[in-house]
Amino acid sequence: MRDFLYYASLLLLGFAWYMFGQKLLRKGLRDENDQLTKGVVGPVGFLMAAGISCYLFFGMLRALVRGEVPCLGKGCTGQIYTLAANPGEFWANVFFMAWMVAALAYALYVTLRIWFRA
Repeated sequence: MRDFLYYASLLLLGFAWYMFGQKLLRKGLRDENDQLTKGVVGPVGFLMAAGISCYLFFGMLRALVRGEVPCLGKGCTGQIYTLAANPGEFWANVFFMAWMVAALAYALYVTLRIWFRA
């Protein structure tokens, strides 16, 4: 039951993130206060989000190739989950990394679309 709630909450959060991005894209060049519409992240945040998403994407690909992933939490620092010994925890960490990469990539996409409007 805990796993179902975890994955369901990630999917709901992803849907809310998608709807937030679509709301920003539907706005015009200026908002109701006559200010330019801002993206999800600024220039420094854009570089940080790009770096973090590249790092997580590389970690996800590495985990899929090697069949092992380090734990992504405070309570299990230094622990490594292997696909053979811990398949549930392995796929949970890989799915979390994939979700984070998708969320950050979508934030970067929305920001670029807002910055380069005609």
